[in-house]
Amino acid sequence: MTPFRSVALIAATITVGLVAGLLYAYACSVMPGLARTDDRTFVGAMQRINVAILNGWFAVCFAGALPLVALAAGLHLGRDGRPVLPWIVAALVLYAVVLVITFRVNVPLNNALNAAGDPGGAADLAAVRERFEGVWVRWNIARTVACVAAFSCLAWALVLHGRVVPPAG
Repeated sequence: MTPFRSVALIAATITVGLVAGLLYAYACSVMPGLARTDDRTFVGAMQRINVAILNGWFAVCFAGALPLVALAAGLHLGRDGRPVLPWIVAALVLYAVVLVITFRVNVPLNNALNAAGDPGGAADLAAVRERFEGVWVRWNIARTVACVAAFSCLAWALVLHGRVVPPAG
């Protein structure tokens, strides 16, 4: 049971960490870079990013993180998992916050941006961008903070897990 428990916790930490890194990259580079572009470039680039990000590698981490964290929590329910469990549960709650923000704010904004149509022929790109950019950026920062906090909780859980698990031999 202990090796499986360790593997689940490591996998949860890696997937949440990868998502945290992705969201952080948007906050630190993608969105600030796009902020320096004209409306047509901004809308077109975000539309293409919204399509490109929907791939298997992203899906495995983004969708797989929550069940992996839940699995790690479930495997630490026993008495010997108690020092680790609160940190995993905190990560689970924080990652759920990431998902709620994503599906209630960022995805609908992405869909609205995509519905604006081809930037070459869309009417009033400035208004399209205005409705999207500020809100999307603010909520991306919120989900980035939540995801980095979830990753930090899992990293600490790994430290504690290493202290609790007796050495082999």
